[in-house]
Amino acid sequence: MKKINFSDVSLVGWVKGILATVAYILLVIWIGNWWLLIATPLVFDIYITKLINWGWWKHTAFSKKHPSLVSWVDAIVFALVAVYFINIFFFQNYKIPTSSLEKSLLVGDHLFVSKMSYGPRMPFTPIFMPLTQNTMPIGNCKSYLDWPMWDYHRLAGFNSVERGDIVVFNFPAGDSVCLNMPNPDYYSIILGEGANYVAQHNEALAGQDIKNQWRRNHMLMDYGRKRVKDAQASLGEIVWRPVDKRDCYVKRCIATPGDTLQITHNQVYINNKPMQNPTEIQHNYFIKTNGVLLSDKFFENLGISNDDKVSGSIGTNYYLPLTEAKAAQVAIMPMIEHIEIEDQLPDSSGFKVFPYSSDYPWSRDNYGPIWMPKKGATITLDEKNILLYERIITSYEGHTLDLKADGTIEVDGKPTTTYTFAMDYYFMLGDNRHKSADSRYWGFVPEDHIVGKPLFVWLSLDPDKSFLSSIRWDRFFMKVK
Repeated sequence: MKKINFSDVSLVGWVKGILATVAYILLVIWIGNWWLLIATPLVFDIYITKLINWGWWKHTAFSKKHPSLVSWVDAIVFALVAVYFINIFFFQNYKIPTSSLEKSLLVGDHLFVSKMSYGPRMPFTPIFMPLTQNTMPIGNCKSYLDWPMWDYHRLAGFNSVERGDIVVFNFPAGDSVCLNMPNPDYYSIILGEGANYVAQHNEALAGQDIKNQWRRNHMLMDYGRKRVKDAQASLGEIVWRPVDKRDCYVKRCIATPGDTLQITHNQVYINNKPMQNPTEIQHNYFIKTNGVLLSDKFFENLGISNDDKVSGSIGTNYYLPLTEAKAAQVAIMPMIEHIEIEDQLPDSSGFKVFPYSSDYPWSRDNYGPIWMPKKGATITLDEKNILLYERIITSYEGHTLDLKADGTIEVDGKPTTTYTFAMDYYFMLGDNRHKSADSRYWGFVPEDHIVGKPLFVWLSLDPDKSFLSSIRWDRFFMKVK
């Protein structure tokens, strides 16, 4: 056994060793897994005792023959390990792919997302390739291993999610994905396919009582699953993803646990009080000109993207996303004959928005009231509200739920009239209210899906422009409000 001679250790070595050991112990305390203390002597050994030859592979015959190659491999491995830990505990990059938060954040903005703000999650899937979300850039295969799989655990952070925060989170409805059609989400696809099947075949939902919306939805989704499974050649393989490997979304948190939210004629109310709208909030406006076609300069001055310009044009009638200030600007232009904000009326069919039921005749612009589940809170379950909370009970908190023919509700096979929530839940909206797929369409965001808080834009590239002209220099290091 190698003899330890502490007198050979330099002062710098002692300082490094003590600092590294203390830092490791503090990390273990932060993580809260005391078993990790077993590895403390290994950290001390790297700098002080050096009983283990940590750099053995640098002294092999291959290393001596190919020193440059070994040096590169050494640097790459170190970088990957460093990125792995930085990605888990501190921050990550996120690129805005859609216009759901315009004009607060723009398509092509690259965000510096702090995981320390709300506390980093320990990974559900600890073995993964750094700098990937769920798919390798080459080969289109999974970038993580399904085993081992850890339970949800969040470390202490600086703050909790507050109303009005812009938040990056894993897409709650992204657990099942059709690889060739990730958007719309799988559940919207099967519900829509089921409804189409019933309409085309004049089905009466197999004789079920369609007044019971929970049974109706389950019947539609059963039909839809069969149709989607048969269409895998076009839709692609259906895969399941763990929480931390679901696609990341970014939206504004509108309601926090315990809040009651309602949207009336596009105005959000929290606990019966109107919420102050973000400065750059946008809605769709119907615009009719006096016969004049709007020019490219018109769209450029208003900051309207090519996608919005094309999708919102029908002759001299336009449906365009505008802030209130921009709408006022447009209204006084001489060629504008009429301008009016869109206001989707409540929908009795129940197919417009979550929870997709005629028991909740809501719409995108007239929604709720709906209560945000809070950890430890207990509610009374009934045949109507299980539509709101079923996915929480089953998918997010891991129980079984059934509604019997006599109206009895069973959780985990046992009759019950109440349910106590195990996590907090949030409601997220995009600032581009009429062009955002958000909680109005797929429901609540569980606390274990929260990734972090974007702090600033570190790079911004306009997808409608090319080369140097695409760089939005004025947005560099802009703070996310």
